[in-house]
Amino acid sequence: MRSALEPKRLRVLVVDDEPPGMKRLVRLLAEEPNVELVGTAENGAEAIEAIRSLRPDLVFLDIQMPGRTGLEVVQEIGPERMPATIFVTAYDQHALRAFDLAAVDYLVKPYDDERFEQAFRRARRMVEMEGRNRVLDDLVAVLQGGAPLSSPAKEPVRYLERIAVQMKGKITVVPVAQIDYITASGVYAELHVGSQRHIVRETIQSLEEQLDPDRFLRVHRSAIVRVELVDALFRAPSGDYEVQLKGGVRLRVGRSRRDIVQRRLGRG
Repeated sequence: MRSALEPKRLRVLVVDDEPPGMKRLVRLLAEEPNVELVGTAENGAEAIEAIRSLRPDLVFLDIQMPGRTGLEVVQEIGPERMPATIFVTAYDQHALRAFDLAAVDYLVKPYDDERFEQAFRRARRMVEMEGRNRVLDDLVAVLQGGAPLSSPAKEPVRYLERIAVQMKGKITVVPVAQIDYITASGVYAELHVGSQRHIVRETIQSLEEQLDPDRFLRVHRSAIVRVELVDALFRAPSGDYEVQLKGGVRLRVGRSRRDIVQRRLGRG
């Protein structure tokens, strides 16, 4: 019998309306250990039915599909009820919208095997961590004389304090407290520390999830700022907003995040 803390077999659903794209994902998944392909779907309607009936751990979800798009599939299921999701897209602007719907990662066609591995490893880590936390919470409840919890009790969240970056052929550790702001750089993120910039192999969405929300605020889909450095909030004649940091840097505020930014800065 598998140990309660042993990595679980990952149940995966692949959704793609293009046969070559689906076949490639199926082939790549077949090369991964401890993976079970529970099903495939060729359009949005099939995807919704398969997600609800098969309850996979992970979904590779194409965005451009006839009928319902991948984004509409998430909206129909509900982001909070979706399994871990990796979007597959031919267009970056769709991928950025995907992160607003809490995707684990995304693959931009054509992607190489290394990029697939990076996204898949991130998804596996997320699924396994959620499963282990659930098991540990239930064990604690039983040991305390109660029944297993129907939903996991939240342990104290540990946020990032240091980020390792490659710099001039060596690994350098950047204290999070020194970061002024973070911007998206393709599928990577760029840390701005004073006059220095560091590229890290993480998406801005992944970093946002690991940073203390009391200290950092995402003001745009491509920008996160250290709250204590925000000096002013400006409204341009066009109606768009920008935050200005101490030092003069200005960053655009996304329209969907404007109210959150105003409330956090006490300017609501």
